[in-house]
Amino acid sequence: MPLPETMFCAQQIHIPPELPDILKQFTKAAIRTQPGDVLQWSAGYFSALSRGDPLPVKDRVEMPMATQKTDTGLTQGLLKVLHKQYSDKQYVELEDLEQKWKNLCLPIENFRALLQLDPCENKIEWIKFLALGCSMLAGSLNTAMKHLCEILTADPEGGPARIPFETFAYVYRYLSKLDTDSSAAETESYLANLKGNVESSKNGMIGLSDFFVLKGKFQKTYEKKTEKTEASNTERNTFEC
Repeated sequence: MPLPETMFCAQQIHIPPELPDILKQFTKAAIRTQPGDVLQWSAGYFSALSRGDPLPVKDRVEMPMATQKTDTGLTQGLLKVLHKQYSDKQYVELEDLEQKWKNLCLPIENFRALLQLDPCENKIEWIKFLALGCSMLAGSLNTAMKHLCEILTADPEGGPARIPFETFAYVYRYLSKLDTDSSAAETESYLANLKGNVESSKNGMIGLSDFFVLKGKFQKTYEKKTEKTEASNTERNTFEC
């Protein structure tokens, strides 16, 4: 037999004064972040809120990325959320990182696939995991570094996206080692050219324009040298024949 409905008057119902603002901020955060699983994301949101940790909330609504290699669910905005949660740590526990990954409603198989690129046991250097995430978004090393600069920079959105050259070089070397198409000699030659340009006029900071412009110049120079070498080898072989 159902229990009879209990009637309350307005004076008997106490609404915590902070509740409306909490719900308002939660709603705005959900709209900006657009989580795939609202309940899973909400659990992470209120858990972080109760502990005073950075919230799993995007800065703004993101449009779908047409340049992403595969539909992994991962976006630059979600990587930036993770960075806000871990930027003060050099190393992060994989168990905690996995939980925050789940709270963003990202497929756990993609998390494990990232770790397979550079296997580790219980923890990983945060900057390396961030770099691996950028590589998942990108179709090339060049694009991965672009994502990294835009996530790490203190410049406003749409600005030069500058980061310290030392950080750039560290991540570039790390990702280059995982890229079978890149040789150590090419990596160091590229970084040496880039370092000279940055140190002379940028106070040790590198922005997107520095990277893409110099990358293009260096790539053209490298291709010309390669073409000359191949042409020389062809002439030598023809003469010997």
